[in-house]
Amino acid sequence: MLRRVEHEDIAVFFYQQSDPLANDMAAVAGRDRPAHDEHWAKILSDDSICARTIVDGRHVAGNVISFEVCAERRVGYWLGRDFWGRGIATRALAEYLAEVTERPLCAYVAEHNPGSVRVLLKCGFAIVGAQQADGDPIKDIVLRLDA
Repeated sequence: MLRRVEHEDIAVFFYQQSDPLANDMAAVAGRDRPAHDEHWAKILSDDSICARTIVDGRHVAGNVISFEVCAERRVGYWLGRDFWGRGIATRALAEYLAEVTERPLCAYVAEHNPGSVRVLLKCGFAIVGAQQADGDPIKDIVLRLDA
């Protein structure tokens, strides 16, 4: 289900992150192609980041990644809309967590995205709070995995 990111996957990731509904659900803005490619080049050149491609059969379903922000290790994932609602995110994240054993691991999920909150809860994360940046209309649910 998971494998290292291959160069060809990045085009699929671009297509998936260009979906306006997915962007709204995740509360993130999509990038244009040059910015997307630059973003992934930085990810793949940073040894502190662990990125994996989620594969469903022969299809690239999305990606899962962990990275550090303000001395906090975070995890995030993106699944193409064609793969939503089939348990793929839960299985992929569980497999990823077996590989990436650093704890604690945190996740920030837009409050209006209960599907992602459920995925994280199924994988052992606990809700530890919420945050909302000044002037930002979106509140994030903060989850943490300690063990």
